[in-house]
Amino acid sequence: MDTLLQRVGEIGLVPVIRLDSAERAVGLGRALARGGIPVAEVTFRTAAAEASIEAMSAELPELLVGAGTVLTVDQAARAIQAGARFIVSPCFGDAVVDYCLERGVPVLPGVMNPDGVARGLAKGLEVLKFFPAGAAGGTTMLDALAGPFGSVKFIPTGGIDAGNVGAYARRASVLAIGGSWMVPPDRVEAGDWAGVEALCREAVFALHGFAFAHLGINGPDEGGCRELAGSSIFAGEMIEITRQPFLGAKGHLAIRCNQVERAVAYFQGLGIAARPETAKREKGRLKAIYLDLELGGFAVHLLMN
Repeated sequence: MDTLLQRVGEIGLVPVIRLDSAERAVGLGRALARGGIPVAEVTFRTAAAEASIEAMSAELPELLVGAGTVLTVDQAARAIQAGARFIVSPCFGDAVVDYCLERGVPVLPGVMNPDGVARGLAKGLEVLKFFPAGAAGGTTMLDALAGPFGSVKFIPTGGIDAGNVGAYARRASVLAIGGSWMVPPDRVEAGDWAGVEALCREAVFALHGFAFAHLGINGPDEGGCRELAGSSIFAGEMIEITRQPFLGAKGHLAIRCNQVERAVAYFQGLGIAARPETAKREKGRLKAIYLDLELGGFAVHLLMN
C-alpha cells in the first residue's frame, strides 16, 4: 500500500472540507492538526478549492492535503499542481483514475457495490472510497463486500458522525473514515478554530472508542492467585488476577479500543511506544499489546473491542 495511504490509515479520519474562501484554509488546517487529525480533503465544490489546497500545502507541510469531489481530469490536474497529495472522487471515472495513476498520485474513486470494487481491482487499486456509505448499506454492506474482496480497504464517507464512527472503525476492511461533522460550515465560516479543534479531539476519541476493560493484579504465584481469585483467574468482569507477575510493578490497566493497530499509532504520536514482544494476533489482526508505559505501578494493556 502507498505510504501516504498507510499514514491516512494510522490517523483514521479524513475531514471532508468545503471552503468558500482560501483565507480560512491555513487557520482551518492548523486547527485540524492541533486536534489530532492532520488530514484535509478539500472538495472541488467551490471556486476557492484550488487556492485553499495551495495555501495549506505551502504553509502546513505536516498536513496531508488532498482534493475531493474531483470529477474531471482538469480538476485533478489543477489539484495536483496546487499541491494535493491524493485525489478523491464520489464516482469511478476511468479518465481521472488513469491520470492519477500515471503520475503516481494516490486516487480514491467512489464505489458502492461489487462491480465498482472489481473495477478498482482491475486498475490495481488497494483502497477505495465507499460512498455514500449510509445510503449504500453502511457497515452491513461493508461486511458483505469484505468477504469476496478481502484484500481491499475502504474509506467510507457519507452519513457518518460521532455517533456511528466507532461501528465503522472496528471493521478490518476500513482503512479510515471520511466525514464533515468535525468541520461544520458555521464554525469554519466564523473562523472558530478552537471549536473545530475541540470537535476534532472528540472525533478522535470516538474513532478509537477508548474504554476501561479491567484491572490486572500481579499475583505472587499460582497458588497465591487462586487464593485471591478462587477458581477463576477473573474475580468478576473487572478484576484479573495473573498467575504470575508480569509487566507493571503492581499489575496492568486494560483499555479497550476499536482497532489496536490504529491505537498504537495514536500513542506513538504522543511519544508512547508499544512493546512488540507482547503482541497477540488473531486471524492476522492485532488483538492485544502492551504500551511502554506504567501508571502508578500499573502497565497499560490495549485490547480490541
